[in-house]
Amino acid sequence: MRGFQVKRHGGPEVLEYVELPDPTPGPGEALIRVRVAGVNFTDVYQRTGMYPGTLPFTPGVEGVGVVEKLGSGVTEVKVGDRVGWVMMKGAYAELAVVPAERLVPIPASIDDRTAAAILLQGMTAHFLLRDCYRVTKGEWILVHAAAGGVGLLMMQIGHKIGARIIGTTSTEEKAALAREAGADEIVLYTKEDFQQAAKRITGGAGVSVVYDSVGKTTFDKSLDSLRRRGYMVLFGASSGPVPPLDPQVLNRKGSLYLTRPTLGDYVSTREELLGRAADLFDWVSKGELKVRVEHVYPLAEAAKAHADLEARKTTGKVLLTI
Repeated sequence: MRGFQVKRHGGPEVLEYVELPDPTPGPGEALIRVRVAGVNFTDVYQRTGMYPGTLPFTPGVEGVGVVEKLGSGVTEVKVGDRVGWVMMKGAYAELAVVPAERLVPIPASIDDRTAAAILLQGMTAHFLLRDCYRVTKGEWILVHAAAGGVGLLMMQIGHKIGARIIGTTSTEEKAALAREAGADEIVLYTKEDFQQAAKRITGGAGVSVVYDSVGKTTFDKSLDSLRRRGYMVLFGASSGPVPPLDPQVLNRKGSLYLTRPTLGDYVSTREELLGRAADLFDWVSKGELKVRVEHVYPLAEAAKAHADLEARKTTGKVLLTI
């Protein structure tokens, strides 16, 4: 099979498109013929070594495909089923082996690209708003990168909940996308200080929660945008990792809460995994959640997809087709 391998950490150039041996499913595993792979910042962090792991590896933690072969003892899926998965490496290839208990059946109403676009980022938006910090109707929240893949989904789900949303973007074009998705207020951080804007919009009180996937360049002002006993949810680092923090800072700024969650801990059981997926598929099928897919690359161009994602040239979801 053809697929990508990372033998050393570095830039997009370390993604090597090579011939790899066909994998074989072991007990409890399924062999998947991959159709679409999602491209996520998690892939970038693993490629650069920000998220340490064993080398070499085939990147891609999100995919959709068809079950081709089963290992012994598999009862969750059968050959021919269309399935998706998240948080398991190996999607940047023609074939992938995935534990069957981590596979999500894809309803007939959801096409391959939509499924690949909604699983990781949709589940991330779902757990951030409903479990990491449970947003309630009427409270102000701030979401960075509001026109990104996760951001646009958070705009829609947050709006569905009834939250009042401040989204940050870099351009008017991205601001328009965020407003259309449900943002109540937009701050162009290239023109206005978002911390001052958040305080102004909330009458000086600050927001209940900041969802920050940017990291290094936004972290300090994100803390200063919070109300007393507010929640700082750091779930990414597209601008680089946040430096070490003295916990006393949280005390001085109003007894703040800080968490650095990862999706894996919020889909740790099959029940959680299928429950989050079911909500997302239901909302998409009913037209209550729209998935924006504008950047689709053939598998061989994975390095270009990574470069464009890191350069913030994309909006919505980035996909690879196999």
